[in-house]
Amino acid sequence: MQIPDIIIAIDGYSSTGKSSFAKLIAGELRYTYLDSGALYRGVTLAAMEGRCISEDRAIDETALKALLDAGLDLRFVGSGKEGALYIGERNVEKDIRSMEVASLVSLVAALPFVRAFVDMKLHEFGSGRRVVMDGRDIGTTVFPDAELKIFMVADADVRARRRAAEMAAKGEEVDLEEVKRNLLERDYMDSHRETSPLSRAEDAIVLDNSYMSFEDQMDWVKGILSSRFGASESE
Repeated sequence: MQIPDIIIAIDGYSSTGKSSFAKLIAGELRYTYLDSGALYRGVTLAAMEGRCISEDRAIDETALKALLDAGLDLRFVGSGKEGALYIGERNVEKDIRSMEVASLVSLVAALPFVRAFVDMKLHEFGSGRRVVMDGRDIGTTVFPDAELKIFMVADADVRARRRAAEMAAKGEEVDLEEVKRNLLERDYMDSHRETSPLSRAEDAIVLDNSYMSFEDQMDWVKGILSSRFGASESE
């Protein structure tokens, strides 16, 4: 499809398929895909490996801030489905999707200086527009001027099954109830943190994809792009 140069911000709850949906849109529009959640997971992984988080989940904020101030090299390599997060020259895409990282990422992401670091990275990546970005505060905080904002929701049981299937496909042992507890815990923490809590932007369009296929979701967004921006199918 052909549309003007815009920013598309996709926010919503964990395991609603934000990243997969954003990648599909980026591929269709030939836009750059940016995964803000991956950046927070990358910071969390670096904090774990840098011993900035204790066994009782306490964060050494001074040590973590020093790690970021030293210039943590987080970057995306590749695009679309082939894109991956790197720390320096190391592909950490698999590492950041572990349950251990998932259980800690909301704690790390709640820290104002961490959010400022990630926001800085996102603004660098999105300076030329023509980007699709997903996360939890993209349309409210990172890019409040985004031309199209989408807020994704889905039933908690559906989300848990999706996340469990994703983990099982990677060969990880899965406890469905544990996965659901983790999702609901993250929902609460993300929605109640003091800095940039998860919330729907006033001008965001809600997409409940509990029982929608990716094809259904693409048809939905194509209709919006056509009506709002005069998008047309490219030759």
